[in-house]
Amino acid sequence: MDHTDTDITHDTDTAEPGVPGDSVRLHRRSMLKLAGGAATFAAASTLGLTGAVGRVLDGDRPAGAASNGHGLTITDHAAFGRLHYYRFRTNQIGWDPGVNVLLPDDYFQTNWRRYPVMYLLHGGLQDFRTFDMELDIRGLTVGRRIIVVMPDAGRAGWYCNPVTSFVGPRNWESFHLSQLVPWIDSNFRTYAEYDGRAVSGFSMGGFGALKYAAKYYGHFASVSSHSGPASLRRDGGLVVHWANASSAAVELGGGTVYGAPFWNQARVTADNPIERLPSYHHKRVFLVCGLGDDVNETPVRAGQREFRGRLAAAGIPHEWHELPGTHFVRRDMLQRDIDGAIARLRKA
Repeated sequence: MDHTDTDITHDTDTAEPGVPGDSVRLHRRSMLKLAGGAATFAAASTLGLTGAVGRVLDGDRPAGAASNGHGLTITDHAAFGRLHYYRFRTNQIGWDPGVNVLLPDDYFQTNWRRYPVMYLLHGGLQDFRTFDMELDIRGLTVGRRIIVVMPDAGRAGWYCNPVTSFVGPRNWESFHLSQLVPWIDSNFRTYAEYDGRAVSGFSMGGFGALKYAAKYYGHFASVSSHSGPASLRRDGGLVVHWANASSAAVELGGGTVYGAPFWNQARVTADNPIERLPSYHHKRVFLVCGLGDDVNETPVRAGQREFRGRLAAAGIPHEWHELPGTHFVRRDMLQRDIDGAIARLRKA
């Protein structure tokens, strides 16, 4: 059963309870832990330039290949076929984060065709390689005219600029929105506009997608959350505590995303999807969570239900699915998400 607009019923008819079917289980970790191939071939070119298979370091790029800019310096890049790997130096992050850029099959067949882009955000204790190594993102996009960008976001970076960090800069929000998005638009044949971009993610990345789509309204026409928190303050601020504890433990050397013992309340409000409902008007909204109970999915499901209820009350169309199992990416739902984003965005 599919759900759109204000339909508030359960989608439970695709598998037996607790069985993921053809889904790929990513992880079942505690809330503390959850807050959070690399490739080789010459770098992707805005002109469709190709090169021999092999690693290409900054300074050795052929003319016309992807270049530095927008505060990013390429320190490593390579590719396997249409999957192009980059690593960047940036003043927003204290180490060189990686980004995978997956190009459509026909990207190099012309030097004029432009494509929509989906930014696909990983969960806690994952990285930019996860969707390729664990979820066959290349297989899911065969024959589909969309560029998929998969950036690092830290093991528990929460797609935020933290209130405090004791390990150097970890400004993931600024890296993604102020640097990476314009860099992608400068180096690949994209539609650099609202109707040319989607953002989607799993768990921590699902929260990041909802946050980015609301906070940067003009950037994304489609937003999707696969088992991602949608309500920061419910249950005594459980998700904020989760973000603070996990980021302190594995990301910020004791610093926190939102501040402790007292939160930066303005920042929580700015990031909280459920407090930014008007920002979801005129967007495709796609939500998935599990019906199973565990330390991750139980609060995620409660927050998504609250969010969905408020979207419905505000008359904001949305598609949602609650399926058997707990906290993992359902491959069939990711496929549906990709195809739905392509249908919403400007066509290649």
